Amino acid sequence: MDITGIHSKSPLFFGVCAFLHFYASVSAESSCKLKAKFNLHGYTNVVKKKVVVGGMFAVHQTVASTPTNTSSVPLSLGCEGFNFRTFRWTQTMLFAIDEINKRKDLLPNTDLGYVIYDSCFTISKAVEGTLTYLTGQEEAVPNYRCGSGPPLAALVGAGGSDLSIATARILGLYHFPQVSYCSSCSALESKFQFPTFLRTIPNDVHQSEAMARLVLHFGWTWVGTIAADDDYGKYGIKAFKEQVEEAGVCISFSETLPKVSSPEDIRRIVDTVVESTAKIIVVFSSDVDLSPLVQELLRHNVTNRTWVASEAWVTSALINQPGVSSVLGGTLGFGLRRAEIPGLQRYLLDLDPYDHSLSEEFWQKVFNCTLDYGLAMKKAKELARAAGANGTLYRSVRGLPEGLCTGKETLERLNNTYTDVSQLRITYSVYKAVYAVAQALHNLEYCEPGKGPFTNNSCADISNFEPWQLMYYLKNVNVTIPHTGETIVFNNGDVDGYYDILNWQIDGDGEISYVSIGQYNGTAPPEARMTINNDSIVWSNERLEPPRSLCSESCQPGTRKGIRQGEPVCCFDCLPCADGEISNSTDARECIQCTEDYWSNQARDSCVPKTIEFLDFSEPLGITLIAISAFGALVTIAVAVVFLVHLGTPLVKANDALLSFSLLLSLMVTFLCSIVFLGEPQHWSCMTSQVALALGFALCLSSIMGKSVVLMLRARALKAARAKAKAASKAAAEAAAANTGPDVIVTNSNNSNSNNNDSAPNGNLYVDPIGPAHQRAMCVVATLIQAAACTVWLIILPPHPVKNTAAQNVKIILECDEGSIVFICCIFAYDILLALIAFVFAFVARKLEDHFSEAKCMTFGMLVFFIVWISFVPAYLSTRGKFMVAVQIFAILASSFGLLACIFLPKVYVLLVKPERNTEEMIRPRVKIRDGSSTGTSASLTTTATEMNATTMSTVALDD
Repeated sequence: MDITGIHSKSPLFFGVCAFLHFYASVSAESSCKLKAKFNLHGYTNVVKKKVVVGGMFAVHQTVASTPTNTSSVPLSLGCEGFNFRTFRWTQTMLFAIDEINKRKDLLPNTDLGYVIYDSCFTISKAVEGTLTYLTGQEEAVPNYRCGSGPPLAALVGAGGSDLSIATARILGLYHFPQVSYCSSCSALESKFQFPTFLRTIPNDVHQSEAMARLVLHFGWTWVGTIAADDDYGKYGIKAFKEQVEEAGVCISFSETLPKVSSPEDIRRIVDTVVESTAKIIVVFSSDVDLSPLVQELLRHNVTNRTWVASEAWVTSALINQPGVSSVLGGTLGFGLRRAEIPGLQRYLLDLDPYDHSLSEEFWQKVFNCTLDYGLAMKKAKELARAAGANGTLYRSVRGLPEGLCTGKETLERLNNTYTDVSQLRITYSVYKAVYAVAQALHNLEYCEPGKGPFTNNSCADISNFEPWQLMYYLKNVNVTIPHTGETIVFNNGDVDGYYDILNWQIDGDGEISYVSIGQYNGTAPPEARMTINNDSIVWSNERLEPPRSLCSESCQPGTRKGIRQGEPVCCFDCLPCADGEISNSTDARECIQCTEDYWSNQARDSCVPKTIEFLDFSEPLGITLIAISAFGALVTIAVAVVFLVHLGTPLVKANDALLSFSLLLSLMVTFLCSIVFLGEPQHWSCMTSQVALALGFALCLSSIMGKSVVLMLRARALKAARAKAKAASKAAAEAAAANTGPDVIVTNSNNSNSNNNDSAPNGNLYVDPIGPAHQRAMCVVATLIQAAACTVWLIILPPHPVKNTAAQNVKIILECDEGSIVFICCIFAYDILLALIAFVFAFVARKLEDHFSEAKCMTFGMLVFFIVWISFVPAYLSTRGKFMVAVQIFAILASSFGLLACIFLPKVYVLLVKPERNTEEMIRPRVKIRDGSSTGTSASLTTTATEMNATTMSTVALDD
C-alpha cells in the first residue's frame, strides 16, 4: 500500500497510519506484524514548535548485559555507565537551541524543537533512535512517518564514527541531513555512500597526517600502534601507518582494542607493550574503548612510554583519572579547536533534576543519592535491620532516609567533567553543528520568492519542507559562530583540519593539565602545517628531552643502513661509506656519490670541495712572489728614472737610448705579468698572462737583438780593420826608421779632442751600416710578428681556465689550458729564436774592448736567460699544482732579474757611483799594445786607424 502521495496533515493520512498500526499489532493472521518495541531515553520538546532538530548522544557507555537464552521474548535493552562528558554535550545542544530561539537575528519567527536520544555508544541503539526519529513513534514503520507535528530538520549526531556510519546509511536513503560533531572517520567522506552526511569535526585524514608529521618531527622510527575495533580506529591507524612507513618508520606492534571488554585481550595488549622496545605508542581510539587498557596499565605500572593520542580521548576525563599521570604523563595529542561559550556554564549548573529521566540519573550519580523517596526508605530499612542486630538503631528510620536527594543540591561545589568548561572542544563542535542547522533553516525560511534554488526558482516552506531541500542549504551554508567569529563552510561535507597539539603535564596540584604546545593546520602549505614548541614539552617521568624509540641505533652521517635479512627495515647495521661517497643524514639508506668537484671528508658525512690547487695571492709563497715582482718592477722603474735623469750623458746616449727604454719597458712587463699568474685562473688572466709574457719577452729580446746587431757589425768591422792594419804595419815596419806607434782608434787624426762625430781629414770614414732607425724598426717588426701570432691564437683557440680533477682525487688543480699546444709552442719558439739571435750577436761582439763593454753585459744576460729557462723545463715537469705556477714565475723573475742586472747594473753603477767615468773621454777608445796590433772599442764613435811612420794612416769611424 502506497501512502506517499497523501498529505501528512490530512485526515486520510492519520486514518491510514492508525489502520497500519492496528493491522500490525492486532491481526495475528496478517503477514505484517510489529517485531520489536524500542527502549529509548532522551529529551523531547516538540509541542508548539515549528521545526524539530534531532540529536543523538552516547550518554551511556554501553547497553546492559542480558541473558543469552532465547526462551523468553527479547527486549530492547537498557543502558549503563553514565558518561558525564557526553551528557554535557547533550546539554550544550539544548543550550544552543534555547539560545537560538531567543535570538532576533536568526530564525526570529521560528521556534526550534528537539528530539534527542541516547545511543548508549552502540550501533543497535543508534539505529533504534534513527528509525524512531524518522517514524515519529516508538513502533518504527520504515518508509513512513506516522505522526503529526512539525517537520524534521536534521539529525545532530550520532556520536562515534561507527554510530554515524550506521545512521548515515539509513538517513541517506531518505536524503535526510545529518551533521555530526565527533564522527571523524575518513570513510564518511564518501558522498556515494553517505550523500547527506556533514560534520563540524575535521576529517581523520588530517589527524592521521598530523600524527605522522609529529612522529617524523621527533625522529621516532620504532613505534607501536593501538586502535579501537571500529571504523574510527581502523581507518585512522591505517592512514597513519601508510604515511609513516612510506617515510621509513617501522611499526613494532599493532594491536586492536576489543569493543566488548575482554580481560584476556587487554592483558595480552599490556604484555605486548611491556615486551616491545618501542617507546612511542600511537592510539586511535575513543575514551570508552581505551579506558580498560589504561586501568590494566596502571595495575602493571607500565611507565617510560610516550603516548600519542587522537582527539577522541586526548581531553577525556574518563581517561584522566587520579593516578594515571605515572602512565600517561607526557602524552602528546591532537585536540579540536577550543572555544569559550558564554552562558554555557550557568546553563549547566542550572540543571533541573526533575526535568527528565536522564537529568534525574545524572543527579543521582553525581551526588550519590536517589530522588525516589520510596527507594530511599526501602534501603534505609534494610540498613536499619542490619544495624539492629547489633543493638543499634539506624538514624535514617527516625527521620529522612539516608541517601535521599532533595533536588536542591548545588552543582557549583562540584569539580567534575560535567561542570568543567575549560576544555570545550567537542562541546564547541556540538555548538557549531546546531548553529549550522539553524543557519540553513534561516536561509530556507527567508528565501526570496522567485529566486529560490528549486524548480521554477521556487522556495521551500519552513513549515512543510522536504529533507533534501534543507540539505541544499546545509551544503552551501556559511555561518559565523557567535562569540568566536569562526566561519563554518562545508567543503564536500567536511571542514578545515585544524588541531591544537596538547601535552599532558602535571600541575602544582599533582593533576594533569592540557598544555597547548603547537598547532596543526591542514589548509596551510605542507611545510607550514605543523608548528610545535619543543622547549615547552614535558615528557614522561618529567624529562625535558624527547625520548628515543629505535630498533637499532641511528646510523650516523658517514654510514649507511645495511638491512638485516628477515627483520624490519628499522633494524639494521651501519656500514661506512666508501671513499668519494657520503651520507649527510642519519639513517641514510644509500651513500651519495660526490660530484666531480667534491670529495668526501674524513668523516664521510659531507662532500667538501676538493682542495683548490692554485697559487693564491694571500698565501706566503704568493705574497713573496708578489713582493719580488713588485720589487723587480720598481727597480726597473728606478733604472728608467735614472736613465731619464741622465738622458743627455754619453753613456745613456750610447747605442740608442730609445732601445734601452724599450728594453726597460719589456722587463717591467715581464715582472708585472708574473703577478697575473697568481690567483684563481680566469679567462682574462689565462689570456693576459701568456700573451703578456710572450710579448714582453719578444720586446725584450728584440731590443737586445737591435742593440747587439750594431755591436756585432762593429766587431766584424774592427776585426777587418785590425787585419788590414796588421798587414799594413808589417809593410810599414820595413820602411819605418825607428818608431812604430801603437794601434789607435781616433775620432780625428788632427785633433784628438774633437767631437766623436768628427771625421779624420786624412782617413777613410767608416759608418755603421745599421743606424738607430734600423734598430728600432727591427725591434718593432720582431714584436709585431709576435703580437700578430698572439692575436690569431686568442681568436682561434685562446687559453682558458680548466679544473684538472684527474691528477688527484682530493684536489682540483686550477690551471690554464693553453688552448692549442701548437700555438703556444710556436709563440715561445719564436721568443727562443729571438733569444738565440740576440745571444749570437752579443757573443760575436763580446771582444770589443773599451771602458764599458756592453756586448759582454748582454752576453752574460743572455747566458743567464738560457740557464734559467733550460733549468725550468725539468723543474716544471716534475712539479704539480700551484708549484708549477711558482716554478714558472720564478723562471720569469730570475730571467728578468738576470737581464736587468747584467745589462743595466753596470751602467747604473757608472751613472750613480762613478759619474766621473760618464764622459766622452771615458767612452772613447783606449790604447792597448798587443803584438804590434791594436784593438778598438765597442763604445767608440771614432775612426779606427793605424798610424804607421807618420805618413800612412787609415781611419775607421764607427758612428754611435
